[in-house]
Amino acid sequence: MRVLFLTFYFEPDLCAGSFRSTSLVNEMVKRLPPNSHIDVFSTQPNRYASFNQVADEIEEREQVTVHRITLPEHNSNMFDQSRAFYSYYRGVNKSIRNRDYDLVFATSSRLFTAFLGARIAKTKKAKLYLDIRDIFVETMDCVLDTTLKIPLIPLLRLIENYTFLQADKINLVSEGFYNYFSGNYPNLKFDYFTNGIDSEFIDSFSVNKREPIVERNKTKELVIVYAGNIGEGQGLNKILPKLAKRLSGIAKFKVIGDGGRKVELERALKLQGNNNVELLNPISRKELIKYYREADLLFLHLNNIPAFERVLPSKIFEYAAMGKPILAGVGGYAASFVSKNIPSAVVFSPCDSGAAYEAVINLPIPCLTQVSPDFISEYCRENIAKKMADSVLELSDDII
Repeated sequence: MRVLFLTFYFEPDLCAGSFRSTSLVNEMVKRLPPNSHIDVFSTQPNRYASFNQVADEIEEREQVTVHRITLPEHNSNMFDQSRAFYSYYRGVNKSIRNRDYDLVFATSSRLFTAFLGARIAKTKKAKLYLDIRDIFVETMDCVLDTTLKIPLIPLLRLIENYTFLQADKINLVSEGFYNYFSGNYPNLKFDYFTNGIDSEFIDSFSVNKREPIVERNKTKELVIVYAGNIGEGQGLNKILPKLAKRLSGIAKFKVIGDGGRKVELERALKLQGNNNVELLNPISRKELIKYYREADLLFLHLNNIPAFERVLPSKIFEYAAMGKPILAGVGGYAASFVSKNIPSAVVFSPCDSGAAYEAVINLPIPCLTQVSPDFISEYCRENIAKKMADSVLELSDDII
């Protein structure tokens, strides 16, 4: 059996899509029938312009070949992202022109990797499994201005319909997506495999469990850490400048990451006169854990856009594993999930700096909390990847 695995991000890139894809490939290899092979088509690390790391263009592993396509230099704006994806789309099609596949797997947040998988699966007459990490059309409908929305949304809906109706099975990374998909695509088969906690953070959790519970010194400034993307979806520019101003002398923020709204965030912080926010470029997970351990509070935020009420941010899982209080500005499904599963988290309405301020001021003591071992076990990425690999390769029962 020959498998085509499409993922825009793969190790050593720094993002949830990369960690998810790498783990899944590793588990699929363990389950492949004899004489099978996986062709992974990804890109050179490109998630953040400020984190440059070059990997082999072609990397051979046991039963796996990883192909990394070089993209033109780009930032996180829509035009650059479109140009980058076109390079990926063209590079994949050129490379596989004379290859046959039995199964195509595509993981996608912006729809177009899924669309590429659908086109290839149809052409090659292969089974198709889609891993959907965002509802792209709905997000674009919320964020585009009217002049772009009128021509683009109908086109995007046609692409979405074509893509999803080609699939033999679809995984939804958030159960918050269910209503959208069940209403629009009632006859499709769905899985629900979320993002998860990587082993590095689980090991760190084991260390935290052995630490004594200590009270916070209220005379010392709190250290609040945010790590992740700084884009439209996170809306940090709408919450952080005002919140940091309110917490001046009480807390200092360390923001680790990059993205399309970082410049706007920097501008807003400057206009607000914030001097308690430190912006840091993306770092490795080993370094990131050090910042987590030094933090009093971990910060998570989504923009107040209706489409984001369906999502479940991947950052929730590694934050929860650290055994530190979480300040979560989320709504909808994410708010319900956090409230139900993470007792150390305080939820406030997105973009409400007043509510966030009150949550910090009323932060319960002690600061270090216990995380349920059942939560760690259920959302361990390795366990999720094992179950997902089984589900993906169930499609091969009709092939071999």
